[in-house]
Amino acid sequence: MKPPGPCGRGAGCALAALAAALLLLASPAWGAEHRVEVVDYAYRPAELTIQPGDTVTWSNREKRVSHSVLFDASGQESERFFPGESWSHTFEAEGEFAYHCGPHPEMKGRVVVRGQR
Repeated sequence: MKPPGPCGRGAGCALAALAAALLLLASPAWGAEHRVEVVDYAYRPAELTIQPGDTVTWSNREKRVSHSVLFDASGQESERFFPGESWSHTFEAEGEFAYHCGPHPEMKGRVVVRGQR
């Protein structure tokens, strides 16, 4: 008779493998990461199309000034982020999300969320 392997007896190993596979299938898909650079008082790119569950990170590449992301429809505004800092938001629902910079309203951008994961 062979001693049990590292996983125990055969049926236990199969059951453990099946449970691990089911956990992977049941987990939500990871969203993609997207970047928007803030340079010369502009969001680059100014428009971004993503899928639900994706995250957008805005990074301030200016030398001396802070910025924010203020969503037009909801009024939700990020904290100010200074040169070298970033702010991220995960978009769960489909839609079009226009935004501008709180302190610099002439800076405008838009995130379009389409599709399904």
